[in-house]
Amino acid sequence: MEAELKSLEAKLAQLIALCQQLRTENHQLRQDVAAAVSARRQLEDKISGATARLEALLQQIPEDTSVSQA
Repeated sequence: MEAELKSLEAKLAQLIALCQQLRTENHQLRQDVAAAVSARRQLEDKISGATARLEALLQQIPEDTSVSQA
């Protein structure tokens, strides 16, 4: 009976350690996801700004760029 209790105690200690490790890993993963989402938003903003600038430049190009030949 004593050996069974020691074995159960050891298994419980392993489970507690694993649970703590997983909580720490989960916390780190949540931080990583938040950083990735923030970076994605920044990139989307840059793309949006670049798109707007390109559209503005395209509006400045004359429609008829062909040269008349005599």
